[in-house]
Formats: sequence, C-alpha cells, structure tokens
Amino acid sequence: MLRLILLPIIIVVWCTIGITQTNIHPTNPDVIPIWTGDYDPTDYIPSVGIADPDVIFQDLVQSLKPDNLKDCLIEMIPFHTRHTGSDTLSNTEGIGAARIWAHQKFESFNSTNGERLLVSYLQFDQEICSMGRHKNITATLPGVGPHRDEVIIIEAHYDSRCHEVCDIECQAHGMEDNASGSALVLELARVMSQYVLDRTIIFMLTIGEEQGLHGANALAQYCEDNDINVYAVLNNDIVGGIICGETASPPGCPGLNDIDSINVRLYSHGFIDSPSKGLARYVKLQYQDNVRDLMTVKPIVNVMGSEDRVGRGGDHIPFRERGYSAVRFTSANEHGSADTSDPEYHDRQHTEEDILGVDTDNDGVLDSFFVSFSYLNRNAILNGNAAISIAMSPETPTLESLDLTHEGLRVTWTSDIDCPQYAIGLRSETNDFDTLVYVTESPYFFKDLSDDQFYVVSVSCVDEYGIESLPSNDLFTFDAISSVQQVTQSHGVHLLQNRPNPFDDQTTIAVMVDQEFDYDTAEITVSTAQGQAIYTSPITLGKGINTIQYTHQSHRHQDGVYYYTLSIDGLPTETKTMVYAY
Repeated sequence: MLRLILLPIIIVVWCTIGITQTNIHPTNPDVIPIWTGDYDPTDYIPSVGIADPDVIFQDLVQSLKPDNLKDCLIEMIPFHTRHTGSDTLSNTEGIGAARIWAHQKFESFNSTNGERLLVSYLQFDQEICSMGRHKNITATLPGVGPHRDEVIIIEAHYDSRCHEVCDIECQAHGMEDNASGSALVLELARVMSQYVLDRTIIFMLTIGEEQGLHGANALAQYCEDNDINVYAVLNNDIVGGIICGETASPPGCPGLNDIDSINVRLYSHGFIDSPSKGLARYVKLQYQDNVRDLMTVKPIVNVMGSEDRVGRGGDHIPFRERGYSAVRFTSANEHGSADTSDPEYHDRQHTEEDILGVDTDNDGVLDSFFVSFSYLNRNAILNGNAAISIAMSPETPTLESLDLTHEGLRVTWTSDIDCPQYAIGLRSETNDFDTLVYVTESPYFFKDLSDDQFYVVSVSCVDEYGIESLPSNDLFTFDAISSVQQVTQSHGVHLLQNRPNPFDDQTTIAVMVDQEFDYDTAEITVSTAQGQAIYTSPITLGKGINTIQYTHQSHRHQDGVYYYTLSIDGLPTETKTMVYAY
C-alpha cells in the first residue's frame, strides 16, 4: 500500500529527496534506556500522581481544554510555514522556530508535572528539499509497571506544505493539516504527564510527512534496529476540521460546506485478522466503556475498512510496515483532496488558505474558525483514553482453537495470568463486533450461529477495573460451505464477503485458502447487476487470507448491488454480492 501511495511523490521529487536515512538517534541519551525498558521504575514514581483508572478517565475528560488547543494553534500562526525544508535559523519563522517552540512546550509540561517527561529530538540525516538534517520532537513518559518496556506512541506531523512539494516560500500555516494533530499531541502530553501508568508513552511530532512519511519512518526504523517493543501507535492527521470541501479523497464527505462535528474515522491496515484492525476496534470499545458517558457530546467512532483514504497515506504506515499495530485518526470531513495540480481545485488543504480562521469584523481578532476546538478536544479525549487503556491493560490471552461441535462453536484460549473475566468477540460481516460476551473461563460455546456464515473470533483479558487487554490473534471458520465448485471443496478456497459492505468507494475482497494447491491463474471480476464486467484483478491464492482492494468508479457507476466472482484457471468458482452506497 505504501509503495502505491509514495510512487507519485518519488517520481516528482526524485532529485530533491534522498531515500536513505542515516545517523538516526535521540539527542537526549537519557531516553534510550526508557525506550528499551532498562531502568529503575521507582525513579519515575511521583510523590503526587494519579494512578486509579476511574479517576484518570474522569480527570482526562475534565482536564483537556478546547481553549488550550485554540491557544496552541494561535501560537503556531507566526511561524508562517512549517515546511520541512524551510528556515532553521530564524527564532520566529520556519521549521526551526516551530520545533524549538514545541520542544519548549514539552519542557514546560515536564517542569509543572514533577519532571516526569524526558524531552528529546530524534535527529536523522536525509536529503529532503535541499535540507540534509531533520528533527522529530519527542516527550517520553516512563512506565512504572512490569510492562514498562512496551511503548505506546501518540504522534502527529508538525510540518506543512502548499502546492509544490519543496516550495518553502508559501505561507503554509497548515492549521487542519496538521497543526490540529500537533496541538492534540501537545495537549495530551500536558495532561497525561501526571498519570502513573504501567507502559511507556512517547508523544511525538514528526517532520517530513508531506514529502513521504520520513520522520515517522525514522523512529520506526530506530525502533526496529534497537529492538524497541512498540505496543501500539496512534497517529493523528487532520483531526480538527468539521467543514467538507468541494473535493475529498474517497471515502469523502457529502459535499461543499457540509458540517460533521460528531463522526471520527479510524483507519487501519488489513482485513479480518489484522492486528491494526484489532487495535482500531479496541480504541472504539474503550471509548464506549470508559469515557463516552462522561462526555457531554458523544462522538461516533467509525472503524474504516482501508488503511487510509484512496491514494493517500500517513505516519502510521511506516510502523505498520515493520509489524507494529497502528491506526490513524482523521476527521469525518476534510477540506479538499490536496490535489492542487487540478486547476479547478479551490479547497484549503495543501494551500495558503489552510489557515485557522478569518477576522470577519476587521477588529484584528480571528472570530470565525475553520478548526473546531471542541471537536478537536473530543478527538484528544479519544486518543488519551485509548493510550491510557493500552498503557494499563493486562496481558493478552492466546486464542488456541475454534471447533465445530454439536454444542456450537467452541472457543478455547489460554492466558499467562489469572483474569477475572474474558471478553469474547464474534464478527461476521463488518469490522465491528456482532457479539461481545464476558465469561470467566475457557472454553466458551457460541450457539445458534448461521450454518453458512464465515465467523471471526478474538479474546481479551478483562482486569478488575474492567479494562480489556488488546485483542488476541483472530481465528476464523466456516460452519458449512455450499454451492461451490469442486476445486474450492477439495482445496478449501473460500470467497469471503467483502468488507465493509455496503461500502463507500473502497472495499476489501478476500479469499481464504485452507491449504496450498497448484493453479496457474486466479482473478476477481466485479460485474453489474446486468452482468457487465467493470473490473478484473489478479489475486494470489496462498495459504491464509488473500486480499485485493477494490475502488469503485463512482463517476461511471451508480449506487446499487454489484457481483464479484473468483475464477481459478479461467473457471468461475464462486460469486457474492456487494452493495455500493455513496
């Protein structure tokens, strides 16, 4: 997926962006043992701190402030442009001034919260837009429990850009993309640095996202090279805007000036058995369990089917590529697709118009804003709640087996710790749980399931505070298989229901293969209800889950029912229906 996203960028700026990153290191060596878990946790237990989960969740909701986020965004305006290749020498403008300001903000939170944040740049060398050295800004909150060597990253990119990828002169305020995410990370560091947590949290602002996810890649590479146990990554990119532009990358918003201050999109990689999808479900579940009832306005969290919008990407991807679970938070509405090459493009994203707001009465004070501070604050609560839940969560059980018996679908698991309860999640057609049951011991039997449905199961440990562990590995099964050709019966090849379904522009089509078998060609064909083939793609059929991403050409085909067929060696083997609803 990343290759497809980055290829156009690499072609355009091949001469201005060097691919190799070298000399990746934190400038503050004190963070190195924290990131690896090689330290005495008693050094970081505060004399006054908040450790009770219920108190932490209440404090999080009460302490995060929309006005603080607003003030943070206003403070970022004078930098004018935070372009990766912009001025590093000025004390007032450009990327250098912006990163010094962010570093000082982190340091101020450290001073007011018992010296518990270790602030550092993550420096790396790479030629990007004629600039050879770059710095992420990090603030690390050490864990004080037995899992302190497991690291949670909350990140956002603080660089911005206009039309040309290396234009350092344009006034790229980038308030939605992505001062909004940067303010969120800073505000979370301010509030969360007073909490006493088991696992370690890294708050990070990345550089070079707009030229190819380079800052995030630097930390991901450093973590891989130094065996840092990255437990989860929460990426925040375009999380404050609520106004829809004329254009938006699919799945996009309804249309120009539509307002949505309720929905939040969670993007993550993979299909049914993806750890990142499991993390996205976890974020949603913990929101519902811990803070939804504490919030006056209750967001709706949407677990999206794809890793990002069509043709787009974000800083969660370099971590996922290295096997770390990662998700991206994004507003429901975006002001543009960032396709500034289109002469008819009039939206704000990736232009000088991505500003905080306007002064409608000419009194010198902004009074009409393009970023909703209340919406941004709610997204901060979602992030903080997820990170805190993960940081305090018990160890994850291992799902051992699913067995079809006369009593039903038997779920068997093991756990290295004694859990008061286990949460067993059952899924079928969507990315969300169909059923979530709480039990005290293994095994558990699901009864009265459909006899021709594909099911996916995971299990979590639930501790005495009601906090779930991250979900286990997924297992899946068919209760019965019917109406398929002999090739699928003999080799266990199952065409699965696309997800999501109904879908908006993009959906995942998958084939499950029980065992390796010999074949020459396999392909997926999408057809209209009248039988007209509108799309064909080859698919590799290896053991396990095999997927393709189908993007609907909405400008050519209407809403309604479509059919997709798996063919092996030229023979159709199975067909399913899917619904496109824009």
